[in-house]
Amino acid sequence: MKRTTLLPHLRSSLAAGLCVALLALSSSSAFAQDTSKTTTSDDSDTPAPTFDPLHSTAAQDSQQAWSMLTDAVNDPKHPDLRIEGLAALGTMGNNLRATTMIVAAMKDTDVDVRTAAVLAAGQTKNRSLTTNLRNMLDDKEPQVAFSAAITLSKMGDRSGEDILIAVVDGDRKANASLVNGTMHTVNKDLHNPTSLAKMGALQGASMLLGPFGFGITAYEYMRKNGGESSRVTAIEELSKIRTEPIRKEFVAALDDKDPGVRAAAAKALGEYHDKPTAAALLNLFSDSKPPVRLTAAAAYLRSTGQSTLRANKK
Repeated sequence: MKRTTLLPHLRSSLAAGLCVALLALSSSSAFAQDTSKTTTSDDSDTPAPTFDPLHSTAAQDSQQAWSMLTDAVNDPKHPDLRIEGLAALGTMGNNLRATTMIVAAMKDTDVDVRTAAVLAAGQTKNRSLTTNLRNMLDDKEPQVAFSAAITLSKMGDRSGEDILIAVVDGDRKANASLVNGTMHTVNKDLHNPTSLAKMGALQGASMLLGPFGFGITAYEYMRKNGGESSRVTAIEELSKIRTEPIRKEFVAALDDKDPGVRAAAAKALGEYHDKPTAAALLNLFSDSKPPVRLTAAAAYLRSTGQSTLRANKK
């Protein structure tokens, strides 16, 4: 990979930006208290596809799940929907069909969609995507490059270390010798407090908000439509312990009024491979919120083993 020069002057501290980011994340919780399952007008609230799970075969159910995910990621008019589709694909691990769509989205014209693709690649934990992620270190938008650097670092890859050092360095100059001479182009200043706050909020959202935490657009969606991050976090933790009582709790949560809780529960249920769980996930294919039904579609494919079958066939 060709190495170019990182902008040398970064004049604002990372701490200030992250403080703003934390305030932004805190404000979402207060905002959520005034919302309910009733939706506000939002570009990402597209109608659910017509689907009757009571009169469909298992093969048709799987085909419907893939169609929902593919249509979302390729939607030409709604970046929010592409982001939400990528969030769902990121839960599917090494599935070849899913990773192919994630890689394609790294070339999207929308900065938040490219960021979502980077974060989805990281969520898959698929090490075959490291080359694609390294290419994103030279993205013209610092938000994308920063997200790629963070994602690679979590995978044990130090390719983006120069970008992380540049952010930490603040008003000092990044020193190429500290990062083995590996420098990347960033065509926007990283010293802008607003940019730092946005990047901090992005990373915080991706850690705290589960299926919704991909890209600032998805973060704003979360704020507008409600979502209790503490409940989502609790589901994420409980998903590490697979027992029948917890499974039943997750199935019950699929009817929760909060879309974040429904989506998080659906994601967790993808690890349970039984017919009652698959049937419960199937019912969410007609959910009013795209992130919920897309997460349910991906979880259904994982629960039924179809995502593995598809990956092996490709």
